[in-house]
Amino acid sequence: MENESIYVTMPTLAPLNELHPLLEGIWKRGILTHNGPIVQQFEKEVARFLNIKNMVAVSNGTIAIQMGIKALGLTGEIITTPFTFVATLSSIIWEHCTPVFADIDPETFNIDPEKIAERITNRTSAILPVHVFGNPCDIEKIEKVAKQYNLKVLYDAAHAVGVNYNGKNILEYGDISATSFHATKMLNTVEGGGCISNDDELHEKLKRIRFFGYDDNKDVVEDGFNGKMTEVHAAVGLANLKYLQSALDDRKKKYLLYKEILSSKKQIGFQKINQDCNYSYFPILLPSEDILLKVEKVLNRQNIFPRRYFYPSVNTFTKIVPYFPLPQSEDVSKRVLCLPLYYELKEEQIIYITEVLINSL
Repeated sequence: MENESIYVTMPTLAPLNELHPLLEGIWKRGILTHNGPIVQQFEKEVARFLNIKNMVAVSNGTIAIQMGIKALGLTGEIITTPFTFVATLSSIIWEHCTPVFADIDPETFNIDPEKIAERITNRTSAILPVHVFGNPCDIEKIEKVAKQYNLKVLYDAAHAVGVNYNGKNILEYGDISATSFHATKMLNTVEGGGCISNDDELHEKLKRIRFFGYDDNKDVVEDGFNGKMTEVHAAVGLANLKYLQSALDDRKKKYLLYKEILSSKKQIGFQKINQDCNYSYFPILLPSEDILLKVEKVLNRQNIFPRRYFYPSVNTFTKIVPYFPLPQSEDVSKRVLCLPLYYELKEEQIIYITEVLINSL
């Protein structure tokens, strides 16, 4: 086991022979893109599985956020979290809006609703929270702030496929939710994403934006772009969808095994989970960055490769945004390390990883 490389994640993939019939159909029809039948089937089956009203499948999760911003007609400032992947930030900038950061709750790692109101100005048009590591935001408090200040809510739900909150799917909250079907996510299409809205007009608008702004009459009626998912990517997603529940169950089991083993170590902290979670990542919080770097180095020597999600805090990306101090996010980002967690990971490997980690402290 010592010689086998263990990475932070690996894609969950259906058996290759189950993908073949879908690809053969695509080759036979000769339809590779432009909202083909496999894309439409993928959208319907994902909506059915997740018990959501509808979904617009798109080329990736970053485009999904940009489409959400366009569909909602957002301008000016958008308040978001600094503890996220850079795509959250760049999506705002690419749509000619200004990102404004509100600090995080150091326990949940999500945006702190109490900090949002402090950052609202007369130029604020929306809140863009992130369900970090699939852990639901405090939706009630965020909605309360949004209503009080007449703001839209666009959720970055890239990590959140398979999460429920107060009895319904997490993707149904907010004006729009944008999710990801990237190779590392719980459901993957290799590259891909989705936009979800319960508003029928917004749903139709998202479909138009995805295809250069064309309506059903082939008239350009929106400022759109090319956000389409291909038939091949949708086929991969359809094949993988059959294994999503197994992947979710497996991920929770392994997450809890990690937690059981490591909970006795006072030097290790854990993300506070709000209600449901899809357990898609296993982040630990170490006492200091120096200790994190030491632990990471020892694990790497044993061919174990965790990852620092999300480091550094994106408010420090001064090449693209002016620096604004956010002590909680900056502190947490220096101390969080995500341990390997994926479908093919064996329980004995988890036990081995925890042994190496504990011995490194």
